Amino acid sequence: MATRTQAREAVVGLLYAYACGNTGIMQNAPDMLLARKIKNKQQDFALGLLRGVIERFDSLGVVLEQYLKEWEFSRLGQMEKSILRLGAYEILYTQTDSPIIINEAIELAKMYGDDNAPKLINAVLDALSRAQKQKA
Repeated sequence: MATRTQAREAVVGLLYAYACGNTGIMQNAPDMLLARKIKNKQQDFALGLLRGVIERFDSLGVVLEQYLKEWEFSRLGQMEKSILRLGAYEILYTQTDSPIIINEAIELAKMYGDDNAPKLINAVLDALSRAQKQKA
C-alpha cells in the first residue's frame, strides 16, 4: 500500500507534467497513480491534491511570490514550482499540520530539486505557514 509521501511524490510529477503543457493530466491521473501502486484512499488523497492545485494553479504562484525574498517565482525551475505549489495548497486548504507538509516538501526537493531547493522551499513554506497562523 502506498503512503501519503508516495502519493505526494506522484502528485509533484503530475504537476510538473501539467506545468510543462500536459493540460489534460487529470484524465490520465488515476491510471498513472495506479501504475505507481497508489490506489484506494491514497489515490483519493493524491487526486484531491492534484485537483486542488490545478484549480488554483496561478493564484498559488501569486501567493508564493510574496514569500520569495530575492527571487521571482517565474525564475524557479518547474520542479521547484510544483513542490512549492503543492506545499502551499496543503498549508492553505487542508487540515494537515504545517511541519508535516514542510518536511515532505523538503524531502521532495532533496530528491528532485537542485542543491539549493530544500533550503528555498523550507524558507518559503515556513514563511507562508507563519503568515497563516497569524491570520488565524
